[in-house]
Amino acid sequence: MSVAGDRKAETGVAAGEGAAEAAGDGGILGRDYRALTLGVVSVVLLVAFEATAVGTAMPVAARELHGLGLYAFGFSGYFTTSLFAMVVSGQWCDRGSPLAPLATGIAAFAAGLVISGTASAMGVFVLGRAVQGLGGGLVIVALYVVVGLAYPERLRPAVMASFSASWVVPSIVGPLVSGTVTEQLGWRWVFLAIPVLVVLPLAVMLPALRRTAAHAGRGGAGGDAAGRPRMDGRRIGLAALLACGAVLLQYAGQDLRPLSVLPALAGAGLMVPAALRLLPRGTFRAARGLPTVVLMRGLAAGTFAAAETFIPLMLVTQRGLSPTLAGLSLAGGGLTWALGSYLQARPRFEPVRERLVQVGMLLTAGAIAVVPLALDHAVPAGVVAVAWCAGGMGMGMTISTLSVLMLRVSRPADTGTNSAALQVGDALANVVLVGAAGSVFAALGGGSVAPAVHTAAHTASHPAAFAAVFLPAAALALCAAGISRRLRPPGLPSA
Repeated sequence: MSVAGDRKAETGVAAGEGAAEAAGDGGILGRDYRALTLGVVSVVLLVAFEATAVGTAMPVAARELHGLGLYAFGFSGYFTTSLFAMVVSGQWCDRGSPLAPLATGIAAFAAGLVISGTASAMGVFVLGRAVQGLGGGLVIVALYVVVGLAYPERLRPAVMASFSASWVVPSIVGPLVSGTVTEQLGWRWVFLAIPVLVVLPLAVMLPALRRTAAHAGRGGAGGDAAGRPRMDGRRIGLAALLACGAVLLQYAGQDLRPLSVLPALAGAGLMVPAALRLLPRGTFRAARGLPTVVLMRGLAAGTFAAAETFIPLMLVTQRGLSPTLAGLSLAGGGLTWALGSYLQARPRFEPVRERLVQVGMLLTAGAIAVVPLALDHAVPAGVVAVAWCAGGMGMGMTISTLSVLMLRVSRPADTGTNSAALQVGDALANVVLVGAAGSVFAALGGGSVAPAVHTAAHTASHPAAFAAVFLPAAALALCAAGISRRLRPPGLPSA
């Protein structure tokens, strides 16, 4: 989630400070918003524990299911189905309260975990991840709509920070717990335990969330008998075409035979027209304002996810680290992501939000570029953990700021549609970039990597496959830093 998307912002203390800055009961933890804030944060915890734990267990799961060649599908399958679900969720939310898509998404998310956890083949495992993607896509858009409708603009940066606050503990504890469970009990228990751990506290908080968010439901002209706007079947159809196109492209990317060009062309033929109609006009030419916000969100999330997807696998197969240590190499990034999001929530940075995004992308590009240095056994493997701290800082500044900018330029009636566009851009970039990384990885022999051992005769022999993933991602993140100058809407002077 390359939510992925929406991740990691300040600690609980920092969130409390953000609340304290607001007057009276207007803070996010004040009387008026406390129940809602606790409710939505509990939902983000579900996503946070899943992302940190599953990422650590994935290399072992793929190896035991004899599916290393499909490793990237374990991630991109999630993003593909979430593309469709995000558009549906946006329409659903604009039609009424965001509670229905939120509850449905949580149920689908848990069901996908069970499917993956009980899989006996890599194909079934990927199917479970796809079901998770349906749930995740419904949930993330609904959460954004709740924020846009229920909180005043002055509190939204702190809300985004508190969302990511729930990533701090999972980022630290998740890889350690997941690695220990994987090594001692097996990777399946990582998937099967998450719904049990999260559903109970979520069920306790959901009634308060329902009561508060119900007041955010709104009617609209041109709607049904109850005054609610109708679902836009055309947009939902385009979302289905987009998801089908993504599946075809990923299939072609994993099948390197000459005939694979046919599904690749078919996939592109479906995806390109659908994306042009689903995303704001001018997104792909970086038109100022909302189009560039959506484009930047995709570039930031996609480049980071493409790199992060392969870091645990690289450390396990190339450097011989245990799944626990490989997962923990990403934990520092969770803390610094929190710090970056905390910084963007400070009022003093309000006039320079666009500049924060640019600095954040420069940090991210540098971090991704440093990671492949660890392919050289003369370089300590710990350089990855250090680099990912810098990358996490950059992403914390970037992702939360882009979310705030999107809500700022959205009318209340368009909050669901624009939130869906932001998340679709995020997921689409994840699908394309993670899928492309998986294709290059497989083409260079990465699908046959074996666990590295500490003898010269048996050292894993495909470091170029990993370098071909990380270096292009770093270059694209650097390009995004330049595009960020177009975030400010037309007519407003640059900071």
